[in-house]
Amino acid sequence: MLVRRLFATILLLAAAAPPPHLLVLGVPHLANHHRDIINSNVENVLTPARQREMVRLVTALAATRPNHVAVEWSATKQSTLDERYAAYRAGRYVLSADEIDQIGLRLAAMLNLPRVDAVNWLEEAPGTNADYDYGKWLDAHGRSGELAELTADGQRRVAALEKLNRCRPIVDWLRDLNTPAYVAWDDGLNYSLATFGDAVANPGAAWVGTWHARNLRITANLRRVAGAPGDRIIAVFGTGHAGLLRQYGAGMGFVVADTNAALPPPARPICPAT
Repeated sequence: MLVRRLFATILLLAAAAPPPHLLVLGVPHLANHHRDIINSNVENVLTPARQREMVRLVTALAATRPNHVAVEWSATKQSTLDERYAAYRAGRYVLSADEIDQIGLRLAAMLNLPRVDAVNWLEEAPGTNADYDYGKWLDAHGRSGELAELTADGQRRVAALEKLNRCRPIVDWLRDLNTPAYVAWDDGLNYSLATFGDAVANPGAAWVGTWHARNLRITANLRRVAGAPGDRIIAVFGTGHAGLLRQYGAGMGFVVADTNAALPPPARPICPAT
């Protein structure tokens, strides 16, 4: 009887324990690293006006009460990130335009968190580069125009957003990038790449497979650092990661938050009316 009661108590406690929460903030790469298939050209976020917008954004994120902030920094280089964060808190480091600094470090410091969690995975995938070289496969099969068309279409869409964003606050950029429609379009680019192959060799599908594997590893890292009952983590990552991190996060037991519900309300355009 005592064992039964103890077992029942354990079950009740487990049921009452709040699950960990995950909020994924998909962002453009603010420092314009241009390392992706389709890249945006983000205007300078270090101007006084943009810095005020950044503070407004981070203040709203802080209101969700996370006890962890994770960024797109290799998990194997946590110590280097720790050094940067410590220097920033001590007044010895000036934030760069990169979102790791502008949002990650700033948010963690605002919350007085002891660290910023490095959760990215950037190690070598198995096999050789040839296994993933869909561009070379397309050239060899007379289909190189398909990749050119895919990237050109993507760049046109990104360029249209860039033009719009010049007159909008940063929070409105992020609101667009975190809508289900935009995330579905972004994910769809990778599914198109997966068709760049045949029954014998499919380097496109192999490449997309490594992309999914990378995001599974990132999500596992998120679960490792913030998987305890009651944990609340905000992950700041490039927009292309957002959909998969939310999907895999839910599968690994996180309650996945609505990102746009956490953002400040839309603000007035910053360009004068013409």
